[in-house]
Amino acid sequence: MFFRWDWLRPQLTAPIVPTLGPVHPDALTVGLFEDTLRAAETGDFLPYDKDRRWGGEKDEKVLRSDVVHQPEHTLIPTLTRRGRGTVKVFAYGLPDSIVEEAAELAAKLAAAHDVVNARVVRPLSPETAHPHGTRIQLKNFTSGPCPEPDGPVRPVTAWPAAVQETFAPFAEAMSGDGLAFLRTQMQAGRCGPVLAAAIEDRIVGAIGPMEVLPDAIGRPQLMPQYFAVLPEARGQGLGRILWRAAMHWGQSHGAAYQLLQTEVGGPSDRLFQAEGLTSLGFTHTTQA
Repeated sequence: MFFRWDWLRPQLTAPIVPTLGPVHPDALTVGLFEDTLRAAETGDFLPYDKDRRWGGEKDEKVLRSDVVHQPEHTLIPTLTRRGRGTVKVFAYGLPDSIVEEAAELAAKLAAAHDVVNARVVRPLSPETAHPHGTRIQLKNFTSGPCPEPDGPVRPVTAWPAAVQETFAPFAEAMSGDGLAFLRTQMQAGRCGPVLAAAIEDRIVGAIGPMEVLPDAIGRPQLMPQYFAVLPEARGQGLGRILWRAAMHWGQSHGAAYQLLQTEVGGPSDRLFQAEGLTSLGFTHTTQA
């Protein structure tokens, strides 16, 4: 075993694992970190990796030989060749000085692997004052009912054909939120249903795909979705209706929970906080 849990566990201020992203606190074990090392050698997806549903090969991998694992801090670098390439160094530990050490390692590895981007990812605890970056949030489906909301929301394929045809321009307009990519997956039949909101026979918002898969300890997890509403359609409560419809779908299909990441202070962050989700911590990403 490479990692010592008695060293690493006190450093985990937020439940995020390199190449896997956020995980449920109950599933946060040394085995997850060991699994990422094995996956780096084989290039395969782990059985519970949320990215495996898109097919292809796992792009991001841990640079095992460059991991720094010490009693007071742990630095885990990852490499992706996507785009112009990125090295990320996940900096686990309480001293602020680890950020500088992580930045030096990221810059060195980016040069060694001939990639353009070098970044430091710092997990932060839920008690962090004035946080920046990304909040990790938990929706627990076992804590209470998620009733189906009233509103103009149904699966894309359940809308009349003329309305379905408006999904393409909507997805293109919201490509920055991942909807164009989602549409390609829908066309290929490689994902679950997508819920859409329509006003005057035109799709103006969507959330999906809706899929429930087992996590590392076998608990059913509602997988992360792409979620967007056209700017001109905001302020009418459609985002909240879409969100509640997705949560109703997840609960009714047996999900125990969902993990989400939101930009601190952004519209989704404010919505999910108002909906009572639990904050598990933050991640702050900086350029090295």
